[in-house]
Amino acid sequence: MVMKEAVALAKKEGRTLLTEVEAKHVLKEAGLNVVETRLAKSKEEARKIAKELGFPVVMKIQSPDIIHKSDIGGVKLGIDSEAAVAAAYDEISAAAKKAAPKAVVHGVSVQAMAKQGIEVILGITKDPQFGPVLMFGLGGVLVEVLKDVAFRIVPLNKRDASQMIKEIKGYPLLEGYRGQEPASVPKLEEEILKLSEFVDKHPEIKELDLNPIFAYKDRITAVDARIVLEDGS
Repeated sequence: MVMKEAVALAKKEGRTLLTEVEAKHVLKEAGLNVVETRLAKSKEEARKIAKELGFPVVMKIQSPDIIHKSDIGGVKLGIDSEAAVAAAYDEISAAAKKAAPKAVVHGVSVQAMAKQGIEVILGITKDPQFGPVLMFGLGGVLVEVLKDVAFRIVPLNKRDASQMIKEIKGYPLLEGYRGQEPASVPKLEEEILKLSEFVDKHPEIKELDLNPIFAYKDRITAVDARIVLEDGS
């Protein structure tokens, strides 16, 4: 799914938030590194997708009306068999119906469970004066607790990407602190530049988050994605 199609569908349905599956498809099409995620509209379809992607998998409710999926029991991790996939599909669907009976539900997403890496975040917000601003920092809960982030105005060049990675206080973690496996800083720089280019081409984007991104010594992969569109885009 390309951005134009995703925007048209969202507009038709009267929403400004892309589903996680839509956001990941759009970002993958743009060359960013996101974990493959597919939408299942039945438990039989979920079983088939899980088998194709390989176990273990992660499953999440897909609804533009349910933002905090894990809070309502809409996320299941480490699912390791077809029988467990079927059970998880039913449990997630029931939890969503109970928590938000009027929510529009597109289905349940299925994605391969990524190996834990160093968690980082990339995000975009719109400044009224300067336009899109890109943020980089430590990801997961650390971004909320430590607020160890760096900002640059879009578009960025290679020097900007390199500098913003190195200026966060948590940079030693990316280098392999106390014997931990380091993260690939060149891969992170590439991702920052790809995201900058993508957002620069799409002024209809109001907000964007890739959190967490797992950074490894030879690659990176975003396991969650969120894209919010401007009203009327």
